[in-house]
Amino acid sequence: MSEIDILSFGETMTMLVAEQTGDLAQVRHFEKRIAGADSNVAIGLSRLGFNVAWLSRVGDDSMGRFVTDSLQQEGVDCAHVTVDRARPTGFQFKSLELEGADPVVEYFRRGSAASHLSVNDIVPELLKARHLHATGIPAALSDTCRELSHVLMTQMREAGRSVSFDPNLRPSLWSSQSTMIREVNRLASHAHWVMPGMAEGELLTGFDTPGDIARFYLDLGAEAVVIKLGAEGAYCRTQSMEAFVPGVAVDNVVDTVGAGDGFAVGVISALLENLGLEQATARGNWIGSQVVQSRGDMEGLPSRAALDAAMPATALPGNMPGGDMLRNTSASRRQIA
Repeated sequence: MSEIDILSFGETMTMLVAEQTGDLAQVRHFEKRIAGADSNVAIGLSRLGFNVAWLSRVGDDSMGRFVTDSLQQEGVDCAHVTVDRARPTGFQFKSLELEGADPVVEYFRRGSAASHLSVNDIVPELLKARHLHATGIPAALSDTCRELSHVLMTQMREAGRSVSFDPNLRPSLWSSQSTMIREVNRLASHAHWVMPGMAEGELLTGFDTPGDIARFYLDLGAEAVVIKLGAEGAYCRTQSMEAFVPGVAVDNVVDTVGAGDGFAVGVISALLENLGLEQATARGNWIGSQVVQSRGDMEGLPSRAALDAAMPATALPGNMPGGDMLRNTSASRRQIA
């Protein structure tokens, strides 16, 4: 394996997307794709030229082979994806909606191979990655996945690696809302960069303004907090600055699923390239705007060439140290006393 820039982990499912509108029970034709917030981010970062390793498990079945083949075709390193001969690959059905309405998604993932990820799947080579990206989804799948999430995030942070975290709340996977809030905030406390949506932040912290939500996570140990505000853009904050970064206008919203993952791709990639937090947030807004214009969870994620053509000021400077990622915040930021 080549040197790992980014490690991501979690569950990738086969996704069967309806090719006609209406009740899923009446749809007879579907297109096969893959889905998973964590792997969406892995794919997006791979398309931007990063070496991304994926830690997961799939079943010994056609869906598992489809998942692995699809990720490898995107340049994601799947050397540490285990084939579980006792458990199946998870899958989902997704409806086709018009005019950007949120689709109906039905999951079939309980007891899947990926839900049996554990700390036993960690190998020393993975801990050499420069950066770890995590979401709250694996922790909701099982106790062993939750332990894996905490151990990976803790070990990577203690080793001096940068760690990003997107809550990506899935309430239906948790035993209770209170458990979800407690455990997701525990995970957030291990991260350098925390990226909740506004509604997620309100639920997780009890605060109703971006500034207060950000302060909550800064007090937990984050170095930077970026809050997604939908079409309005995003708010970013560190201990010394804050800024609202406007969104990118989109004339035709096709599918909103995956926009937050695209946003994470933008923020993470920019910070690993030592760009300022406002620049990173602007890149996140732009990539999110591209995702919502395409059908599918990750199909709209841009290539490096497309990103550089649209945002030339953010072109890759030639190295990705991931060390001083917040030292270069732009001069237009607002200073906080």
